Amino acid sequence: MERREAPRILIMGAGAIGGTVAACLDEVGADVTAVTTNPAIHAAVREKGFRTTGESGERTVAGRIELGTDALESESFDHVLLATQPPQVEEAARTALPFLAPDGLMVCFQNGLCEARIAAIAGADRVVGGIVAWGASMPEPGLYDRTSAGGFTLGRLAGEPDEAVKKLGALLEAVGPVELTDNLMGARWSKLALNCAVSSLGTIAGERLGPLVMVRRYRRLALEIFTEAVEVARAEKVRLEKVSGTLDLDWIALSAADRAASASAGLTAKHALLLAVGLRYRRLRSSMLSAIERGRIPAIDFLNGEVVRYAARHDVKVPVNQRVVDTVNALARRELTPSRELLDRVHEETRA
Repeated sequence: MERREAPRILIMGAGAIGGTVAACLDEVGADVTAVTTNPAIHAAVREKGFRTTGESGERTVAGRIELGTDALESESFDHVLLATQPPQVEEAARTALPFLAPDGLMVCFQNGLCEARIAAIAGADRVVGGIVAWGASMPEPGLYDRTSAGGFTLGRLAGEPDEAVKKLGALLEAVGPVELTDNLMGARWSKLALNCAVSSLGTIAGERLGPLVMVRRYRRLALEIFTEAVEVARAEKVRLEKVSGTLDLDWIALSAADRAASASAGLTAKHALLLAVGLRYRRLRSSMLSAIERGRIPAIDFLNGEVVRYAARHDVKVPVNQRVVDTVNALARRELTPSRELLDRVHEETRA
């Protein structure tokens, strides 16, 4: 079969990330097909196109969207971009695999450590990690609000980025700046630590990130979550990378002296940096909170749950992350209601 000049892209998932990526790639002439399992999203995009707003302005982009993969028949795609929530990523990969070209790449956009899971399905040589360094939400089906600027970090599970990854990176520049890494796991663990804090705090409080980072006790809780994740990463012998080139998790992790002091120059600096990062993502609304509101499974097992799981391998104690996992699962079971009062309770009951 003759290959088309424009790359053929299959995006599995048309939520906040998938819909935003589809709109951006459609605009630069890529041959994009988005697949959703949500009838409301499918109907909205079919009728009105991908409507985007936020950081990149308001626009509408016509694009192809399918409800499931039945309509794809025997089509072949150069790349499959996995943009589902983490609990659905393995099913999405299995569903999309028959449509991936023999030399194609399957890209994980999920938070967490999903690449190894997808490598078991598609083969490690066909998997690329795509760390998303920007935020988006979907206020209503088919409407995509980009809540913060940024791009991607791309890399293989092992080794330096090859020519195929570089070409993929050039394509994704339509969405935002792309950085290539030969230390994907270091970048993944750093982003995991960040998400373990910001996503979980927003889920438990039921708020966007901006107002929460203004409160010192919530920043301290975030620092405790970071610190446990960094300790586990070190036990895994992972060399952490700076998040977005600026946030050094090795530095921001609390030392024994930080934990013993009520105030110090170093602790003040760490609070200040966390405040700056939080304000950058101030409009970020946790996707786990949205999942709970829709009655879906939140991705807690792929965030703080990963920290807890890997910690058990090394007998590292992570009581704050464990408490976050338990609290978010209780929220998903409707045993608790998101609120600042609940976040205050987690803070008080996990203080050393």
